[in-house]
Amino acid sequence: MTYLYRVILVVLLIASIFLGYLSYEMELKIKDLERQSIEPTFIQDVVLPHEFDFCGEAVPMNDPEVRERFDFELVVNVHLHARTMLVLKRAHRWFPQIEPILKEYNIPDDFKYLAVIESNLSNAVSPVGASGFWQFMDRTGKEFDLEITDEVDERYHVLKATRAACEYLQWAYNKTGNWTNAAAAYNAGVHGINKRLEKQQVSSYYDAIVPRETSRYIFRILALKEIMKNPTKYKFEMTERNLYSELPVRVVKVDSTLADLRQFAIAQGTTYKLFKYYNPWLRMDKLTISEKDTSKIYEIFLPVNSKEGELHPAIQQKEKQEKDTILKLKNE
Repeated sequence: MTYLYRVILVVLLIASIFLGYLSYEMELKIKDLERQSIEPTFIQDVVLPHEFDFCGEAVPMNDPEVRERFDFELVVNVHLHARTMLVLKRAHRWFPQIEPILKEYNIPDDFKYLAVIESNLSNAVSPVGASGFWQFMDRTGKEFDLEITDEVDERYHVLKATRAACEYLQWAYNKTGNWTNAAAAYNAGVHGINKRLEKQQVSSYYDAIVPRETSRYIFRILALKEIMKNPTKYKFEMTERNLYSELPVRVVKVDSTLADLRQFAIAQGTTYKLFKYYNPWLRMDKLTISEKDTSKIYEIFLPVNSKEGELHPAIQQKEKQEKDTILKLKNE
């Protein structure tokens, strides 16, 4: 009995020593983790450029208040790593499509960065209902000839929305006197900007007190322009293969009702999911076109590797009728 008692004591002693060792090791690991968590990560300082411009209009970098607002947005966006990385990826796809439209309308190329800060180059929807790359409200979109119905919402059509944005910016430029003020008006409205400039007896956005969101607006554009033109300067190092490439498409023209877009997509050799991905402006599972509206033709984008595209049967019939009419006139 005495022997068994001694064995039990020895076992308990060994177990106690072992548990004590484990406890000590665990404590060391916890302390190491705590030390790592409080050690500061090295963050590179952001140095403002000495000179800068928007649409060829100089930013008054000698104004300390302007410099601080620019610095704030540059620091914030340089360190919003995930979001800034994503817009760099998306720009590789969308800038080549947006830039020619800006040029066609004589809108300075810098306005592509306005789309970046509005939507991060995505078909976003704001809490107040502004939608698409250019964040048009329903009423404004319609004023600039975008079709917005239950079935069709061209705010989500990047090319058509870009054209509408160009028309707005041309109008805003004519009303506000320069491109910087026009960009601010895109956020605060032409009347809102002009009213504040007039009351404060200044002519420049940079000299005016404006609402908080608008006070950041232009500087966010400037910050994204600086980062996206010089990504490696701010440690955004990306390989070509990781950028989003342009989507090659084939176009199918439609001028009569498609009662079921799911079946239409399948008939065209693609999936309904891809169909909606290529055509986000089609908001429902059907497309209704009035028989009375003989001039209405929609261009639908499809992947190039889907079935060889043909004109919708209704358009084929229309073209045949036109050819028959021409031939009849010639014979007469």
